[in-house]
Amino acid sequence: MKRNLVIGREYEMAELRRSLESDRSEFVIVYGRRRVGKTYLVDNFFNYEYDFSYVGGHRLSKSKQLRNFAKALKKYAHLHLQPKFSSWDDAFDALEEYIEGLPEDKRKVVFFDEMPWIDTPQSEFVEALETFWNGWAARRRDIMFVASGSSTSWMMDKLVENQGGLHGRITNNIYVRPFSLHEVETYIKSRGGSWDRYQMLQAYMIIGGIPFYYSLLNLKESLVQNVDRLFFRKNGELRTEFDELFNALFTNTEKYKSVVTLLNGTRDGMTREEIENGTGMDKSVLSTVLRNLERSDFILRYSQFGNKSKGAIYRLVDFYTLFYYRFIDSFNAQDEEWWSHNFQSPSVCAWQGLSFELVCFMHLTQIKYKLGISGISTAASSWRYTPPKTKKKEDKKEKGAQIDLLIDRGDRFINLCEMKFSVKPYRITDSYEQFLRKRMDIFQEKTKTTKSLVHTFVTTFGVANGQDKSIVNSEVMMDDLFAK
Repeated sequence: MKRNLVIGREYEMAELRRSLESDRSEFVIVYGRRRVGKTYLVDNFFNYEYDFSYVGGHRLSKSKQLRNFAKALKKYAHLHLQPKFSSWDDAFDALEEYIEGLPEDKRKVVFFDEMPWIDTPQSEFVEALETFWNGWAARRRDIMFVASGSSTSWMMDKLVENQGGLHGRITNNIYVRPFSLHEVETYIKSRGGSWDRYQMLQAYMIIGGIPFYYSLLNLKESLVQNVDRLFFRKNGELRTEFDELFNALFTNTEKYKSVVTLLNGTRDGMTREEIENGTGMDKSVLSTVLRNLERSDFILRYSQFGNKSKGAIYRLVDFYTLFYYRFIDSFNAQDEEWWSHNFQSPSVCAWQGLSFELVCFMHLTQIKYKLGISGISTAASSWRYTPPKTKKKEDKKEKGAQIDLLIDRGDRFINLCEMKFSVKPYRITDSYEQFLRKRMDIFQEKTKTTKSLVHTFVTTFGVANGQDKSIVNSEVMMDDLFAK
């Protein structure tokens, strides 16, 4: 089978190469958000040439999983009859027997895809996997066992942080991240697309860096036409993706949806205490839910300036989920061209501003590069100040303040970042400049920082009056976010 083009993934492929060329048996896990391209990466690295490959089935019983495993073994081992297994111990025993019959001078590659789906209740799959690896594969020098799965929480709990027989047995841990804007541009060009960067940026604000979603785009059409087709038509492929996404990743999906729904209701993010009060969820259960959502790239946890250990902010950062909640979940009309009719409306413009901020959060490396501070130690955070409640009239005049992105630098500077999405160069009004200066004063007063404060504007097409405004210390534009 012909190998397909792999966009980006240089590090991931280098790690697979290192494990393939190792002089010991390797237990490699490949994980990341659903639809991010894990299977595509592994299949194309190995050119679909495995000594054995098996894909778990979603919500299949143990007996059906074993039957599918037997069918795969019959294919790879060229058996006349399909074996029957009553347990995973028997299945792994048969796999060992087959591999032992392969040439000794050849490295054997075994790939288990969607492994979390294989581990059905009372299946004892993980215990059998432990025996297979510890009792047989790890004692050889020629096995490369690759496990992949979209349920990041399962991959981490059952494999990476396993406290039983697999503890410390993972030899290579490969996390597949969503595409950056640079990789999205490379992908679109590889498919013959001629979209400009503004249209690509808007696409990213809707579907993020998930390669599968980009594979659904018809690049001969505009982005607006694609959004109508994928999201608003009755059978649009991304209209029903939300429920499928959560059902495939999590058990007790309603608990996860309740946290995501709560976070969707605020642009500024929430502390753990605020989430706990908003959901009424048990503390230990909430800890699990937050951890798994963060592992699966649905939420981001970041510190507040000056308070690294407490008061962390959780923010919903999955672009598709945010778009779904904003425009699909509440969409009741039957207009299958709703986006074409409303993409310039005030509600869409407001959403674009918030989504662009998130794009900036996801491209801090590119922002730092443009600012010339890639080699300087930095810490990104947010900051907000809420005046204490008081009955004194003179104190009620005190204003709160918030800064969504701060870059605290080792050279004793702090960049206060303003992120503005606009169809043309952004113009700073006199009143907005005064607002920024007042906010800077509040920040300096409340944090007691002695570092130098500078304003950085991250915009699509620059600041129209940037040179005329002393408030602008540095600029980052849309094109800068597309840097590699």
